[in-house]
Amino acid sequence: MSHKIKHIAVIRLSAMGDVAMTVPVILALVNQYPEVKITMVSRPFFKPIFENIPNLTFLSVHTNHQHKGIFGLYRLYKEIKHQNVEQVADLHNVLRSKVIRFLFALSGKKVAFTDKGRKEKKELTRAENKIFKPLKSMFERHVATFKQLGYDIDLSNPVFLRQMDIPLKAQKIIGNKNQKWIGIAPFAHYQSKTYPMDLMREVISKLSENLNLKILLFGGGKKEMELLEEFSNENVINFAGKISFDDELHLISNLDLMVSMDSGNAHLAAMFGIKTITLWGATHPFAGFSPFNQPLENCLTSDRNQYPLLPTSVYGNKKVAGYEDVMRSISVEKVVFSIQSKLAEE
Repeated sequence: MSHKIKHIAVIRLSAMGDVAMTVPVILALVNQYPEVKITMVSRPFFKPIFENIPNLTFLSVHTNHQHKGIFGLYRLYKEIKHQNVEQVADLHNVLRSKVIRFLFALSGKKVAFTDKGRKEKKELTRAENKIFKPLKSMFERHVATFKQLGYDIDLSNPVFLRQMDIPLKAQKIIGNKNQKWIGIAPFAHYQSKTYPMDLMREVISKLSENLNLKILLFGGGKKEMELLEEFSNENVINFAGKISFDDELHLISNLDLMVSMDSGNAHLAAMFGIKTITLWGATHPFAGFSPFNQPLENCLTSDRNQYPLLPTSVYGNKKVAGYEDVMRSISVEKVVFSIQSKLAEE
């Protein structure tokens, strides 16, 4: 289907993993429809994620300042409109983005939004009458959104962000790349998705015995940074809090493999086509959030024979009595074996 030049506003405000999950779909779109222009509407922190995507400009949203409240959203609508967009793809589908797309629909523009499949997700995570089956991935859901706007996107030949230079600041810390680099991001937003630290320490310790590997640790808050600092040695380098997010992305693009929880770092690695192993606690890849183009065997899930109510949550925000230690059912040996097997593949 041929199109004259179209300009689409794509809205996805947060969180990091969800924003990163839009990348493979947007890359496929601009690759298959090179005449399409995109204005990506998101938080300024996420701008580096979209830096190398052709035909894309980034519009920062400041929900605590000029885009706060109903008048702020109207101001944001005017700013997006000023870009001369003709269509709106709301990949977030929350109250703020609904207001924006409603205003565009009122002005006669074509709008589409992502159906998050809330009903099926509830059926997957409820304790009674659970329907345990794989749901559509978020990538398929976003593809369906663009289809409503007239773009038939094919994800069967995936496009990834290109590898970037190792930033100077990171190079000073880690040196040149003469080993295989494994990224480990041991934290998640919720405890129920975080592999126990004593087990993670064992995983890191076993891996660091192999001098052909260099382990790069990624993390967020102050407490996490201190914890990761304890893990570091000559073969284990902690980058948490030491480099900017932009530099972190450059570094991730040079990894041979990423190990992450069900969290943002998994999706950041996957958008570069990096092999990604994810560890799952209260959540499960069947909910549609497994990293892009990664085989299911790369998702190491907690034991459902031992914990039959799993998954108990889509995002990890629900606590279930007796399910605090589900991730201990993923053995250190299994994690290490998965990493070694994936590294051995060429």
